[in-house]
Amino acid sequence: MAKLLPFRPRIAVGMGTCGTGNGSEGVYHAFADAIDKRGLDIHLARVGCFGFCAQEPLVNVWLPGRPLVILHRVQSQHVDEILDDVMMGNIPTALALCKIEEWDHITAQVKYGTGYANIPSWRDIPFFKGQKKIVLRNCGLINPDDVEEYIAVGGYQSLYNVLIDNRPDVVIEQIKAAKLRGRGGAGFSTGQKWDFLRKAVAEKKFIICNADEGDPGAYMNRNEIESDPHSLLEGMLIAGFLTGATMGIIYVRAEYPLAVHRLERAIEQAKEYGLLGEDILGRGFNFNIELVEGAGAFVCGEETALINSLEGFAGRPRPRPPFPAQKGLWGFPTNINNVETWYNVAPIIARGPAWFTETGSAKSPGTKVFSLVGKVHNTGLVEMPLGTPLKTFVYDIGEGGVGGRAIKSVQTGGPSGGCIPHEMFDTPVDYESLAQLGSIMGSGGMVVMDEDNCMVDVARYFIEFTNSESCGKCVPCRVGLDKSLRILNRITSGAGRMQHMETLEELSRYIRDSSLCGLGQSAPNPVVSTLKSFAEEYRAHIEDHKCPAGVCGVQPVGETA
Repeated sequence: MAKLLPFRPRIAVGMGTCGTGNGSEGVYHAFADAIDKRGLDIHLARVGCFGFCAQEPLVNVWLPGRPLVILHRVQSQHVDEILDDVMMGNIPTALALCKIEEWDHITAQVKYGTGYANIPSWRDIPFFKGQKKIVLRNCGLINPDDVEEYIAVGGYQSLYNVLIDNRPDVVIEQIKAAKLRGRGGAGFSTGQKWDFLRKAVAEKKFIICNADEGDPGAYMNRNEIESDPHSLLEGMLIAGFLTGATMGIIYVRAEYPLAVHRLERAIEQAKEYGLLGEDILGRGFNFNIELVEGAGAFVCGEETALINSLEGFAGRPRPRPPFPAQKGLWGFPTNINNVETWYNVAPIIARGPAWFTETGSAKSPGTKVFSLVGKVHNTGLVEMPLGTPLKTFVYDIGEGGVGGRAIKSVQTGGPSGGCIPHEMFDTPVDYESLAQLGSIMGSGGMVVMDEDNCMVDVARYFIEFTNSESCGKCVPCRVGLDKSLRILNRITSGAGRMQHMETLEELSRYIRDSSLCGLGQSAPNPVVSTLKSFAEEYRAHIEDHKCPAGVCGVQPVGETA
C-alpha cells in the first residue's frame, strides 16, 4: 500500500492505448524530466485507463490525506503548473475532472482522504453516474506493471483462499449460484462450463482465455488487459485449480501490442512471486500460462475456430458435439472463457454469490463493460449493471448526440449485432431483451448513430465485414453473405428493386438457420434489424433513388444493372 499511498505526493499518468494516442507518453516524460530537473520528492507512476477516453490524457494527483484528483486533457505545457501547485499543497482546479475520496477494489478498500469541496466526486460526473466498477475495479488506479500494487488492493487473495480452503466443488457451486454468464456473447453459465471440465477424465486439461476481440469499435478487453493484467491471471489460476487443469493459454490479438507487453510482464512477475508455475503458494498446485498472439481473424473469436488456430490449422469452426469440454485443444478437455468473464471470478469469491446477484437483473446478474462510441458526446468504457435501459447509456452517460443532432439508432454486439431504433431505447440491456430485438450482447460494443447515418449503408458495412471475415467453410455463410452484400451494394448504388427487400429477408433466414458457427448464425442481424425498423430508408433508396442521410451515391439506373 506504500506505493499507492506513499508519504509524499503521487502523480500517475493514464497510459493505456487511448491515453497514449492522445499524448500521455509525452506528458509522462515531461513529468519525469521536470521532477528530476527540479529535484522534487514526488512519486511518478504509470496507470491504465480509467474509462473516460474522450477526456484523455488523464492524470491522477494525490496529496497525503487528501482525495485522489483526476485531471483531464492534460498536455505537456501543463506539467510545470501542476508541479508548482502540488509542491504548494494545492490542486490545479482548472484541470480537475473529479475526485475520489475512497475506492472499493472489491477485495480491499483504499481511503485516500477528504477535502476539495469545489471538485465534484467521480460519481457526480454524468459519464460515471450509475456505473458500478467490478470488472474495471483497478483500471486507471494501479500500475499494471507492478504486481505489488495489485497485491496491495487485494490481488491474489481470492486465489489464496481457494487454495487454503481446498474445496473445488463448493467454489464451483458458488460460481453457479452467482449466475455468472460468459461475457463473450452467448451468455452461457460459467459455473456449468467449469463443472463439465472438472468432471471430465483425462490426463490433461486446458484453460483458455479468448482475448480475440475483433468487433469494430470495441476495445473493452484491450483496456482491461492493459490496465489490470493480473486480474486475468488470477481468474484463470482459480479456474485451473477448481477444474484440475494445469495449463492455461491466453489467445490475444497481435494488434494489441501494449496488452501483449503487459501480459508478458505480468506473467513474469507472477512467476517471480510464486503465483504461477510449480507449487503455487506452497499448496502443491501447478499451473502455467502461455501467451499466443492471433493473426486477427474475426472468426477465431468462435471457440472451436480458436482451438484450430492454436493447433496450427486455419481458424475454421468445428461441428459440435463434441464440445470443447469433452474434446478440445489437442483432443483434451478444454474450457474457454472471454476476458471479462475471468475478471469477475475473484470478486465473486471474495464477496460471495449473494453480493454479486444484488447487481443486474434476475437472469443476468452483475455488470457488463461496454465501449460507448460513435455519434455521442461522451465516449469511453462504461461498466453498468445488466438490465440498465439503453437510453441511460445514450442520454445520461453519453449526454446525447454531437452538435445537437438527433440519435437515430444504437448498434450493439459488433458486426453480428442488430440496430435498435430510438423508439426502443427503454429496452433493458441484457441477453434476453437484446435477443428479442434481433440483436445480441456480443463482447460489448455499442455504436451510437445519428440522423447523418444511413441505416442501409450501416447494414451494408457490417455485411461487408462479416463476409470478408467468413472462413468459407459452410455454404450458407460463404455464399449467403456474398449474395446479401451484392444486393445491398445494388440498393445503395441505386440499382435496387423492391423484391430485393424480400430476398434479403429470405437469405437472412437461411444464413441464420443453416450456418455452422455463431459468426454465420448472427451475421444477418444488421440486415434483419434495419429491414424491420428502417424499411422506409430501403424504400427511399429503391423507389426514390435517394439516400435520406445523404451518404449513399444513389442515382437512377436501368433495371438490368
